[in-house]
Amino acid sequence: MSKDPYADALAALEPLRGRIQPGARIAVTAGSRGIRDLVPVVRAAVDWLRAAGAAPFVTPAMGSHGGATADGQVEMLEGLGITPESVGCPIEATMETVVVGKLDDGTQIHHDKLAADADGILLVNRVKPHTDFRGPIESGVAKILAIGLGNHVGAASLHAGGIPSLGANIEAAARMIVAQGKVLGGLAILENAEDQTAAVELLEASGIAEAAENALQQRASGLLGRLPFDELDVLVVDALGKDKSGAGMDTNVIGRCWVHGIPEFESPSIAAISVHSLTPASHGNASGLGLADVIPARILEQIDLQVSYVNALTSGAGGARRSRLPMVMEDDESAVLAAVTMCGRRDWSELRLARIRDTLTPHELMVTPALLAEAAERFDLEITGTARDLTSAGQLGAWSDR
Repeated sequence: MSKDPYADALAALEPLRGRIQPGARIAVTAGSRGIRDLVPVVRAAVDWLRAAGAAPFVTPAMGSHGGATADGQVEMLEGLGITPESVGCPIEATMETVVVGKLDDGTQIHHDKLAADADGILLVNRVKPHTDFRGPIESGVAKILAIGLGNHVGAASLHAGGIPSLGANIEAAARMIVAQGKVLGGLAILENAEDQTAAVELLEASGIAEAAENALQQRASGLLGRLPFDELDVLVVDALGKDKSGAGMDTNVIGRCWVHGIPEFESPSIAAISVHSLTPASHGNASGLGLADVIPARILEQIDLQVSYVNALTSGAGGARRSRLPMVMEDDESAVLAAVTMCGRRDWSELRLARIRDTLTPHELMVTPALLAEAAERFDLEITGTARDLTSAGQLGAWSDR
């Protein structure tokens, strides 16, 4: 685990020192949700660049998020803690792009105009398994360059060919943008199973969408938090949100991809999933809610359909398919009972039900008695707390009551 992500980021950038020209305008990207130490890493990038003589600014790299508007993306950055005060430099945003080339199939590669007009670009992103596809390069530095800095039109263009081709398109687009000569490299953040920063490392521009990024991808996959059970009847998820995963819930954790043309996960196998709230940091974006089977009615009041559907449709077939509404029940208790009914377990004393806060923290969970004996046999699990009812007066009980 990284004890000081700020210091690690400063140290990681040192190989770039001789490449910074005095007064150079350098665009620093920010935008991925759910990165614990995003603010200190971006702040370190800004401080280091300024100390090296550059004039850094932060620009959103969010594709279609924030309602596909510059103001909306700046607002989302504020929700992530990225403000001029917190990072120490201006934040500049636009939805304008320039076309830097075309893929073999004619797909145009769009690139954020502010970044294109800058003297250099420093990418900042977490490297982790993608929620839609498998490949040598998934979610990381190449993605934030090709999709994030493609803005709405660029993200939509790359997704239009369908999820099966998305990985290869991201790689090709990222290489094409790197070839323009302005990308300095990327600060790659790796997180462990407890959502803590494990490492902050520099990915040279020459390694983006290449073997060096693949090596980071493999390390990130080994660090990913996963449920400790391969088979569940019901998974109760307290919160879904874009700050938890690009898909609302990490498909690698719940074992559901639900994208046409992409093979499903071998494990975990979960018969039914209930989701009980949308995180405030999602700003109404409920993309991915369709991965659940049942929800309580109050979630409907938290959803901004326009924001959700812009993001979902920009993501193509996968985003649209996974953003349909699940079954809606009156309250939490009714939702959980409906999920239990869906699993087909005749004897409820054998019910394999687990509850997690969100898919960023699957290592801490509540379980039913049928899973308790199995948990007790696991050397990597610690049993804490005492038994209590899952719901009270129709609402999920607080975790602090366990």
